Amino acid sequence: MANTGSSSLATILFLFLFQAALLKGAAQEPVVSQNLVTDNVSVVEGEMAIISCRVKNNDDSVIQLLNPNRQTIYFRDVRPLKDARFQLVNFSGNELKVALSNVSLSDEGRYVCQLYTDPPQEAYADVTVLVPPGNPIIEARDEVLSEGNETEMTCTAMSSKPAASIRWMKGDKELPGKPKVELTYDKMYTVTSRLTFTVSKEDDGVPVACIVDHPAVKDFLAQKYLEVQYKPEVKIVVEFPQGLTREGENLELTCQAKGKPQPQRVNWVKVDDDVPSHAVISGGDLYIENLNKTYNGTYRCVASNAVGESFDDYILYVYDAPTTTPKPTTASTSTTTISSTISLPEANQDSRAGEGAPRTVDHAVIGGVVAVVVFAMLCLLIVLGRYFARHKGTYFTHEAKGADDAADADTAIINAEGGHTNSDEKKEYYI
Repeated sequence: MANTGSSSLATILFLFLFQAALLKGAAQEPVVSQNLVTDNVSVVEGEMAIISCRVKNNDDSVIQLLNPNRQTIYFRDVRPLKDARFQLVNFSGNELKVALSNVSLSDEGRYVCQLYTDPPQEAYADVTVLVPPGNPIIEARDEVLSEGNETEMTCTAMSSKPAASIRWMKGDKELPGKPKVELTYDKMYTVTSRLTFTVSKEDDGVPVACIVDHPAVKDFLAQKYLEVQYKPEVKIVVEFPQGLTREGENLELTCQAKGKPQPQRVNWVKVDDDVPSHAVISGGDLYIENLNKTYNGTYRCVASNAVGESFDDYILYVYDAPTTTPKPTTASTSTTTISSTISLPEANQDSRAGEGAPRTVDHAVIGGVVAVVVFAMLCLLIVLGRYFARHKGTYFTHEAKGADDAADADTAIINAEGGHTNSDEKKEYYI
């Protein structure tokens, strides 16, 4: 036990004398070692730092490690400093490697590797302690946003060393922020970044992320989802008819409106005029029976919510009703065709008009009937003309037949074929 005490005392005395010699030598002529090598160290607070002193072509000279206060941590493989956080990792003729666990800010500074040569050589290892920021805090000026308005968000990274940097992402697009760095009383840095942008309806539900970059942490972020209200989107859909709108048909329009919040009011108006009195409006549906050209115009659907109102227009143009020209018929059936064409149907109603739709007679139908009558009369005249043409010519009677052989006129008459006996049957009619 006495031997151990005397040995420790001798070691301490030797170290004291050695340090005095070093200080004297350094005061006379500072020498930078070309054989002693070490590395700077960056370590996160609370983790472990490894400090290594390495010698190239060592001639069995003694290596020791000193702290920033120039207190000896290790002399060869002996630890004079009473700090159990320092542990020997490796000791050989060419290396002295020491581990410092649970690093704190007080451990930061310049550590010295010394080599006992004449004069002594030194190399320096700067230990930097990194302090990660706390969880980033993101705040929004407005919880609920309105389309087209400007909003502001802030993100704060507190108590870090060194100062953190902050980036902003809206969806997959990076936005520029305005950072502000403050040094606190405990020599820590607090960074606040301010972001200002204008929102649109496409931003509803999009995440805005505050990303903190720091040497001590990776992928450190906070995010907030945007809630954007926007005015309605309005669209008019034609339910019936699918083609042209014609006289006598029905019209059915549906107004589709969506927004945030959902529009509660949907109105139908006619631009520069009144909606027809018999038009039926039910919510977003507009129904008009028995169209005619007086209904032409622009029909507008207007939807509104707390943000604003929007509209969509439908231009109504009523075309003439479709006409069907009957096929020509022969003279013998012309009378039947005319009568069937002139007669009106019992009920001429649109497929969507329902019961009680008024019957209408189109002028085109009347014109078609007149054309058929004229055509039939022309056919009749042609038939009669051909009939007269066939019966036109020179007519010969049989009264003088046999007169060539008679001696006188009385004999000729008497000898005429048939004589006067059939004279009543030889009547001729001229038209």
